[in-house]
Amino acid sequence: MPVLQLTHEFGYVALVASSTFLLNMWQSIRIGGMRKKLDVKYPVMYSEKHPIFNCYQRAHQNTLEQLPFFLTTLFLAGIRFPCYAAMFGASWLLGRVVYTLGYSSGSPDKRVPGAFISMILGQFPLFVMSVGTGAGFLGWF
Repeated sequence: MPVLQLTHEFGYVALVASSTFLLNMWQSIRIGGMRKKLDVKYPVMYSEKHPIFNCYQRAHQNTLEQLPFFLTTLFLAGIRFPCYAAMFGASWLLGRVVYTLGYSSGSPDKRVPGAFISMILGQFPLFVMSVGTGAGFLGWF
């Protein structure tokens, strides 16, 4: 039975993955602050009176929507390319911070630079490397 052996560099991948907890908490705290400031009561998800609240909420919601794809490709890429996976994973995290700050400015168009960073400089390279990991396991190269 084959055994999967991870190098010590995979620790960097684990640190990046763990950092998503901090990103999530930071976004949650920002939403909670806006919820309190604008008096948006639970369980209301979106406010018809306060579009700025919706921007905060959507930034967090979008991150949660992207998280399963990010973590899957991060871990798969990290098996074979741990240092590169950690680097591109950190780019994804940085992009999500820029995305959140841009979106929560009240002008949703300002989210685009963060989306670019997280997708083009983070998610896409991780996807390519995860395919490379799969191809390597299949003996294609």
